[in-house]
Amino acid sequence: MKKAFQHSISVAMAFLVLFSTFSFTVDKHFCGSFLVDKAIFSEAKTCGMQMETSTEDSCCTNEKVAVEGQDELKHQFDSLDLNQQVFLAGFTYSYIYIFKDLSKESFPFKDYSPPLLVKDIQLTDQVFLI
Repeated sequence: MKKAFQHSISVAMAFLVLFSTFSFTVDKHFCGSFLVDKAIFSEAKTCGMQMETSTEDSCCTNEKVAVEGQDELKHQFDSLDLNQQVFLAGFTYSYIYIFKDLSKESFPFKDYSPPLLVKDIQLTDQVFLI
């Protein structure tokens, strides 16, 4: 169970790193204020009207939105201040011991049965709590 959980977390973190470094562009074509077409990784289709590049009063507009991925993946521990380092060390320590398997602990007297009482020792020795 623990290995399956670790494997699934590892796969999820790999996809997180992959998608955080992934960059793409979204191209939108508007005719007036209406969105005609939207495309990812390619040019958006036009509405059929020719856009005039010389005049500013054209009703069609193109909009490109570029989503940049993360370029730098390695973070330095030098940039963390003391409070962040203490928190990170405490979190790591507590996370490691949260999954400690208690079923593997040994009980030394588990396989032994208690001794049989042949006679009552308190009555034999005449020792009573008063």
